Amino acid sequence: MEPVRTCVGCRARAEKSSLLRVVAPESLLVVDDAGVLPGRGAYLHASTQCFQNAVKRRAFGRALRTDKQLDISELETRLNATVNK
Repeated sequence: MEPVRTCVGCRARAEKSSLLRVVAPESLLVVDDAGVLPGRGAYLHASTQCFQNAVKRRAFGRALRTDKQLDISELETRLNATVNK
């Protein structure tokens, strides 16, 4: 049985393999494709809607347990490139 995680954008539960793991080293949100980067991770569907919901709800900061301002530009660029393919 595959592990289940919750998307920080839509709050839906899904299999871990269907979600992106996001970590914030140095306050920069990056996707952890291999799942091996150190630190706390947050999970997100690879959709701009879930991303926008997470940003609006300030879910990344809560999920990653940080009070720092997070740079979301790299994650936003990656999601936009995935959608436009």
